[in-house]
Amino acid sequence: MERIRRHFIFYGYVQGVGFRWRASHTAQRFGITGWVRNLDDGSVEMEAEGTERDIDDLIDVLRSHIWGSIDDMVSEHIPVQGDRVFEIV
Repeated sequence: MERIRRHFIFYGYVQGVGFRWRASHTAQRFGITGWVRNLDDGSVEMEAEGTERDIDDLIDVLRSHIWGSIDDMVSEHIPVQGDRVFEIV
């Protein structure tokens, strides 16, 4: 399957609840590369590269995160970069 890359910003109760750890752990489980980080405004930014289905599955897991909640999410497709790992930065 073709690899794609998407940039996300998550808004809601997404900092201080293990959101980045869950994103990293789940991305690695699905073979997704990229990164995730907290932003100063309380949101979380992420870039994920993998198959569209795997990235959609990652987002489903993050939406069902029991300690936090995503109130809004902005997403756009961006060029594939060929990362080899998924990092918390």
